[in-house]
This record gives sequence, C-alpha cells and structure tokens, in this order.
Amino acid sequence: KVLASLDQGRTHVFLNTHEQYPGDFAKNPDFSLPGERLKREIRRRAGQGRTKMIDATGLATRLCGNAIMGNIFMLGFACQSGALPVSVTSLEEAIRLNGAAIDDNLRAFAWGRLAAVDADAVEAAAAETDTTPADRTLSQSVDEMIARRVEFLTGYQNAAYAERYRARVTAVRDTEVRAVPGETGLTEAVARYLFKLMAYKDEYEVARLYTDGSFQRQITSQFEGDYKLEFHLAPPIMAKPDPKTGPPQKTGFGPWMMTAFRVLAAFKGLRGTAFDPFGRTQERRMERKLITDYEVLLEDLISKLTPETHSIAIALASIPEKIRGYGPVKEEHLARAKAEESALLDQLRAGPEPRREAAE
Repeated sequence: KVLASLDQGRTHVFLNTHEQYPGDFAKNPDFSLPGERLKREIRRRAGQGRTKMIDATGLATRLCGNAIMGNIFMLGFACQSGALPVSVTSLEEAIRLNGAAIDDNLRAFAWGRLAAVDADAVEAAAAETDTTPADRTLSQSVDEMIARRVEFLTGYQNAAYAERYRARVTAVRDTEVRAVPGETGLTEAVARYLFKLMAYKDEYEVARLYTDGSFQRQITSQFEGDYKLEFHLAPPIMAKPDPKTGPPQKTGFGPWMMTAFRVLAAFKGLRGTAFDPFGRTQERRMERKLITDYEVLLEDLISKLTPETHSIAIALASIPEKIRGYGPVKEEHLARAKAEESALLDQLRAGPEPRREAAE
C-alpha cells in the first residue's frame, strides 16, 4: 500500500533502515527480512535521487538512549532535507507544546537535522557513545570471527579444546585458498558451524553462562530494587516427561540455583570424560558424535574441494545450522538435517555433471 502511493518524480522517501523482526520469526526460524530487495524497490518506485536512507532507530538509541526517539530523528532528517512544508521553528514549538520528554525530543530532532547534512559526524558521535557489549556485535573479518570463537571455546572448556577448533578451521582455510583463490565461504561456514557443534549448551555451559558475570550485568541494567530470581529447568537426570505432550517437564528452582550453578561451572573439566555424570545421556552422546562426524566430513570436503564442488561443500559445512533446539526437538531437526546432508553428499561424490557438447 505504501509503495502504491509513491509518485515517481514527485515523492521524496526518507527511510529508517532499522529492521525489526515480525512475529513470523517465532514460527519460522528460517525467516529473513528481504531488506535489500525492499530498498531496491523503493528506490525504483520513487525515482532517481529521491530516496534517503539512515538507521534512525539505531542512531537515536545510541545518541538519545531511547529507540522511540527514532521517529523524531526522522522528522528532523526530513525537515532539514527541505521536504516538509513546515518550518524548523514551528516543529520545535510543536514539540514543546506536546509537553512529553521535551529536551529528549528536541535533541533527537537536532541530531536528525545534522544527519541530513553530515551523516558521518552523527555516526562518529554515536560510535563514541556506543556501549554495546563486544559479544553482541558482528565480527568484521574472518580472522576476527575465528579469534572470538577460539577465545570462547577456551572459556567453555580449555585451551586444548579451542586449539582443536582452530586447527580444523585453519586446515579448511588453507585448502580453500589453494583450491578456490579469493573465496572464503567454506572457511566462514566451518568457523561458524564447527563452533556451534563444539559449544553445545550442556549443564556445565548453562551454569558458566549464568555465573560469568554477563547475566548479572544484564539483570542489573534492566531491573531496579528488590527482585527474586526463579529458574525453570528440566535437568535430564531429574525431569519427567509430560504425560500429555511427551517432552520433559520443567521445574521451578529458587535463587539458591546461582550457588549450585557456580559449583557446577567449576566442574566443566569433567565434560566428556568417564567421570561426567551427565555425559552418558543419549543427548550428550549424540552431541559429541556430531562433532566427530563433522570433523570426518571436513576431511572429505578438503580432499574433494575444487571450484566445481565449492558451493556443495559450503552447503554441507552449513548443515549444523538446521540442527536446533534441545531434547526431542533437537532430534527431530537432526533427522531432517541428516537427510539433507545425505542428498548433498551424493551430489558431491557423483562429481560435476559432464558438460554437453553443443550440437554441430
């Protein structure tokens, strides 16, 4: 409906590029927003040079401390661009007359105006005030992607475990450089999904994540005053299946679980050993087998990697993306992922289709 209202050559579009996932994402984990396609279509409908785009929500959040200020930021952005038939003075007076968060709204309006004439300056100011934790930002290079995961796996288990990961990824990277110069898709896939398999979230990891300080910082940033923590868990040794639905039933545990988590986190060295009390469950055995199976797969991919098999190799290396959830949910996803993996392996082993000669 919005696109239909655009009059090419007359309409000016000021687009807030911040992406907010709709409820469909909860039902479809593979859902993705067609952001770039939407941008291209808006530019086409509005006409050449009549569309300006900026992440107003992201900038307003960092500069004004509130995502809702993105609306006023956009108002200032459009106003300074000369697209509104209302003066700056009138708009500022309207903000004052409204009487709600006057100073914050005026500040957001001013930042939006500045962004219209010097977006780089606004981005630089926002970067100085950005307090986003490092673990909530995307890696900017393959080297950074690998290094961050090595650091995580060292904390997850130990340095030897992290080195096992690094060595596998390095072997793939070296092969990709030789076989398909200039491409990094396979290395990136292996860096992501070998890590996903090796950092499976067992009892020790849940305990570590609750007690390493990040959870407490998150709670402190969101809540004030007295509060009480309650944890809803389904420990594999204790949880009973729901008589109606089948999956294990969760039980509520009080604040004392933080103490239990600290004790449990200290015993992460038992993971995967003969002394691991949780390691004998079917799910934990499956998770360890997934790692070794993936490592065997990587050896196969390395031995067969060519420009022609590169795309299939990336698809195979990305199969762990399909394995989601815990318990019965994970088993269901695993079955579908393995079926897809089998089909891709058949393609890989069959080799590229012979090229057909053009008819004379």
